[in-house]
Amino acid sequence: MPAAKPFRLSAFVLPLLLLPFASLRAEPGDYSVWQTMINLVSPPAADSPVTPAQRLGPYPLLANPAGFDSGFRPGSYYAWQTVQLAPQTGAVCGNGSPYKFFVNRVPNTRNTIIYLEGGGACWDYPSCSGQGGIRGARNPNGIPDDYMALLNPGASLVSPFVVRLHPWTRVKTQNWNMVYVPYCTGDIYSGDRVAIYQDPQNPEQQPLVWHHNGLRNVRAVVGWLKDNLQRPTQMLTTGCSAGGAGSLTNHAAIRQDIAPDRGFLIDDSGPVFSAIAGSNPQDYPSLPLQGFIRQAWGLDAGPLPYLQSRLPGLNPNDLGTLYPALSANLPGDRMGHTHFWKDLNYSSYSYERFYPDIINAPDQATKHALIHGRWDVDTGRLRNELANLSNFGGYFPQYRAVNESHCTSIIEFANADIQEQNLELDDFVSSVLDGSGPVLDASETSDQADRQKPFNLLYYVLDQLL
Repeated sequence: MPAAKPFRLSAFVLPLLLLPFASLRAEPGDYSVWQTMINLVSPPAADSPVTPAQRLGPYPLLANPAGFDSGFRPGSYYAWQTVQLAPQTGAVCGNGSPYKFFVNRVPNTRNTIIYLEGGGACWDYPSCSGQGGIRGARNPNGIPDDYMALLNPGASLVSPFVVRLHPWTRVKTQNWNMVYVPYCTGDIYSGDRVAIYQDPQNPEQQPLVWHHNGLRNVRAVVGWLKDNLQRPTQMLTTGCSAGGAGSLTNHAAIRQDIAPDRGFLIDDSGPVFSAIAGSNPQDYPSLPLQGFIRQAWGLDAGPLPYLQSRLPGLNPNDLGTLYPALSANLPGDRMGHTHFWKDLNYSSYSYERFYPDIINAPDQATKHALIHGRWDVDTGRLRNELANLSNFGGYFPQYRAVNESHCTSIIEFANADIQEQNLELDDFVSSVLDGSGPVLDASETSDQADRQKPFNLLYYVLDQLL
């Protein structure tokens, strides 16, 4: 019989110190003070584990094998814990290393945020291997156990949604259980294909075997959450960039399987634009990209048929139908999409490698103008579509002088404003998470006011780190 673990006073005192801050405003899903005290001593167990039927079929919810130690300690509150997933769950990073994710639990609520990390995409040797100068895959060498350390600004400090004591921005998810899903497959959490990539510079070198395994990784996380945590009353699926796109493609299945009473989705800067198969790229600029990743990530073979089975009304030949399909199939959820009109990061991923006029542009100014021109076409169509969906809003500011105007919700919610309408990103987030009636729709027409803002030293410093 193993020896009893020593009682750690800090594990009991810290939650008591933080509890007043987390209980200032009771929310559906919050425990009473008395139940919270009980939870500190006897952590609540899962109450909606994976059913036998959910462990079958395409993309099932598989469990760690008996005796496998995931590393999770139910009574360790207010601290990031590394959760290990065994290969039997179907989870693996792109380079074949074990997949893991991170949980920060609280004793006072069932409510949960699932935050999918951002960070690029890949579909060839340079972009998947991590070679310099390529907009490629995040974490090509896998996920370290200490990934959520305080000094990793690319992870734990990137978003106010998952920083409990953020110095400037308050949002109710800071009081919830937090699930941080790291990104290491280069496929916006949507692929299912093992690819062999040859180094074009060294054809004699052993090729890179890369697992575009994003969809199965998310399914493994969902299975673990159901088997280990209580069913949330409120649940937000969110992320920025690739994490935003992954939130969009995975929200329906996550929401249907975890079954919260209230579901929310915020896709920050991870648009999935309409690109109708067989159409003209001038009309649908994302068509070349989408045609390429369908093959590279194996989307047509498994992920898209699976997504369509969870979202009737999705047209696999037009991925932009994700938005109305989500709206129609989840009428009780409140959902939102946001990105900058002047985004130069995701837009570069979308067009830079697929259009000769961009590749051969004579200078950076011309290249950026060509990229923005195509982005305007795609964004304009998406904005108009969201304006017709009552439970799925769109929020489109112009410009922010950090991270190439990419991701409205990172660092802080300030300066992702629409000054023409006296709106801040806070207003949009609150409309999704706390509002009633149609979700806020707003768009900014000029970037002049944004570019006239004074120099921001914090943004400059963080720009160097991000």
